[in-house]
Amino acid sequence: MIRAIVTDIEGTTSDIAFVHQVLFPWARQRLPAFIAARQHQPEVAEALDDLRNETGRPRADIDELSVILAAFMDEDRKSTALKALQGMVWREGYLNGNYTGHLYPDVLPALRRWQQQGIALYVYSSGSVAAQQLLFGFSDEGDITGLFKGYFDTRVGAKRETSAYRTIAEKIALPVEQLLFLSDIHQELDAAGEAGWNTVQLIRGEPDLRSRHRQVTTFEQINEELLNP
Repeated sequence: MIRAIVTDIEGTTSDIAFVHQVLFPWARQRLPAFIAARQHQPEVAEALDDLRNETGRPRADIDELSVILAAFMDEDRKSTALKALQGMVWREGYLNGNYTGHLYPDVLPALRRWQQQGIALYVYSSGSVAAQQLLFGFSDEGDITGLFKGYFDTRVGAKRETSAYRTIAEKIALPVEQLLFLSDIHQELDAAGEAGWNTVQLIRGEPDLRSRHRQVTTFEQINEELLNP
């Protein structure tokens, strides 16, 4: 019986287009000026130091770091420092009402139903925890952060690494056979499955013919059979 569900965001609860066509361009346009103006603020300074450490450039100045960040964004690098800085920039957009976090319409009813059934809900995304909380805190459906017991980002490990799912299982403190991971990416589900998790793949488009995981097209299709493997 599933006692905790951990969900991905991009492509799973939320349209990839929102991230790539709204959030990413917003951060790209504003990030250089943001770090130049706020480089001495503690959370910004910490992220910049993390970026210097990550790239092995301990003396890199703001201009050099801006170039590095732009390159990371071009390649969609899963950099913890980049994700932290993006989250800080996105915060202003959410707070100013420039956009709201996209949710597929089938997501919220399912999350509420699972919570009412006593299933603990968590999020695991390559975006920073702060960015995750912003998307769900300023979602199309309002603030739904109260549905989740916890959030995980790449500080526990990369999403295609089996060790990350072992770490999350330890933090949730439930046996892996009682955990379910939802994602649209079969490589992430492969890693979770290797750690002993149950998996379901959300397919919002064409079926993934290379995947060995159970596939559904909406959260509504995650039924009692899947929750009681």
